[in-house]
Amino acid sequence: MTKKIFSALLPLTLVALYSSHVLADADQDFSKLLNQHWQNAEQEKVFFRTDPDGWKPDAKLADWTPKAMARRDAFNTQMLKQLASIDIKQLSTDNQMSYRLFVYERNTEKASYLSADKYFPINFLSGWHTYFAEAPANMAFLNAGDYDKFLVSLADYPRFNQENINLLKDGVKQGFVHYCGSFKNYGETIKEHIVANPKDSALFEPFTRFPKQFTERQITHYRSKAEQLLKDAVIPAYQDFYDYFQHSYMSKCRTEAGIGSVKGGDEYYEYTANYYTTTTLTPKEIHELGLSEVARIQQEMNAIIQQLNFKGTQAEFLQFLATDPQFFAIDRQDVLEKTAFITQKMYGKLPFWFSHLPRNTFTIKGSAARGAFYMPPPDNRTPGTYFLSSDPKQQPLYNLEALSLHEGVPGHHLQNAIAQELDVPEFRRTLNHSAFAEGWGLYSERLGKEAGFYESPYSDFGRLGYEMWRAVRLVVDTGIHAFGWTREQAVEYLASHTALTDKSVNDQIDRYISWPGQALSYKIGEIKIRQLRAKAEQELGRKFDIRQFHDTVIGQGSLPMDVLDDVINEWISQQQAVANH
Repeated sequence: MTKKIFSALLPLTLVALYSSHVLADADQDFSKLLNQHWQNAEQEKVFFRTDPDGWKPDAKLADWTPKAMARRDAFNTQMLKQLASIDIKQLSTDNQMSYRLFVYERNTEKASYLSADKYFPINFLSGWHTYFAEAPANMAFLNAGDYDKFLVSLADYPRFNQENINLLKDGVKQGFVHYCGSFKNYGETIKEHIVANPKDSALFEPFTRFPKQFTERQITHYRSKAEQLLKDAVIPAYQDFYDYFQHSYMSKCRTEAGIGSVKGGDEYYEYTANYYTTTTLTPKEIHELGLSEVARIQQEMNAIIQQLNFKGTQAEFLQFLATDPQFFAIDRQDVLEKTAFITQKMYGKLPFWFSHLPRNTFTIKGSAARGAFYMPPPDNRTPGTYFLSSDPKQQPLYNLEALSLHEGVPGHHLQNAIAQELDVPEFRRTLNHSAFAEGWGLYSERLGKEAGFYESPYSDFGRLGYEMWRAVRLVVDTGIHAFGWTREQAVEYLASHTALTDKSVNDQIDRYISWPGQALSYKIGEIKIRQLRAKAEQELGRKFDIRQFHDTVIGQGSLPMDVLDDVINEWISQQQAVANH
């Protein structure tokens, strides 16, 4: 009897052993592929779809020659061929998610080589020259190796700079150039780094601070070398860029605002809309969605104006917000202190909304360079940084809560810090899908209302104002690039629907003109997250756990919208199974 039972079980045991062996082989093959890709990315110094604000010079800089891009294209094609030989069903559950994301990224990278994106290494907000100059302020300089690598970057900058200039030149040849009206003052972003004294350069800042263990000889060596490189290599490179931009590029700029006015522009906009939203929504669908959201938010804003018994039109109310002293801080320090209070207050509330919190922190810095943004740390040796304008006139208090929740916690910092601490393949820790990141940031603004913020109706109006701003982006971005809107039309529409200052309105429109598609990501991502939460609440009822929902949304790192949809649907099914057990 025992022999019969053993004989019956033996085939099942062999099948289990075989399945386990196949699974291990597939996982092993996939891991090798991921390691090969990551090693290549580290060698190339190009990490596809990462946050540009997170870029840090690390010794030799990336190669942007046609030959280098062709090399990366060929390597990516080889990755796709090797991926096709791996059966996703034979992978472990965790690796199945990584496989799906990796295939998605490699296909998107394949499309990027065919797009005109390479011809636009600058936009109204930034460029390779600003990223390079701003990076050191948020880098760790803790040992000699850190300084040695940065000196290599400084020495390599002229080559890197020229290769990016060459991309602009290639864009001129292909007709892919920026709009004249948006770049008339752009030269100032280059000129500010052309300084007579190298010590006045932003890039010299790391050499004003050294670890305590450094000897005077080391300090003298590094300072001397940095001064020499800045004087002889870096500053002349900035001058080269300035001269080319002012005297050559601007004479070739396009005269119509929309990228659709350029031959091949419609196809390029289709690519950018897909890249930034991670959806297949058409410009028409996005435009109509924006109009619908604008109408809904307008009603909520009108309700607050009525609640406040304000006597006057909405335009007069917006003017009141823009001029009344109660809505502005005393000075720059006051702005920063109020910002710190908001973020610390939210820190104390995080355990009510999340069960998993990251180790890394963030700091706050006042900077009027390009408005508010979050700069993720390159590693856990430095904190993240929330930059905002500390000029009281540029940072009204009624929207400071929404802004801080978006950029700090539970917004960009929380999402980025958790991603960097995940036990997942390296490429997933640095992924940055704009719709996911910006959608989460905008969702975080709304979450603040549930968490007890916006007690003042003016602050709640500020939150709605920010949401309106993002909804308007769906209308004006598609209007400009797909439907032939002029810059003036876009300015008028944004100004009439928001409380932004005239300068901010004009700056924002120039941003959208020079960065097609990126502005679509905020609302598209936020709407998806809200839809998924509503679905989970409806299907799970009293079993819905907001902490688990939030952990699930940001617990896999950055995701395309379709993948996020699947992740949450699977989580709902798991919760239902547990409830029914």
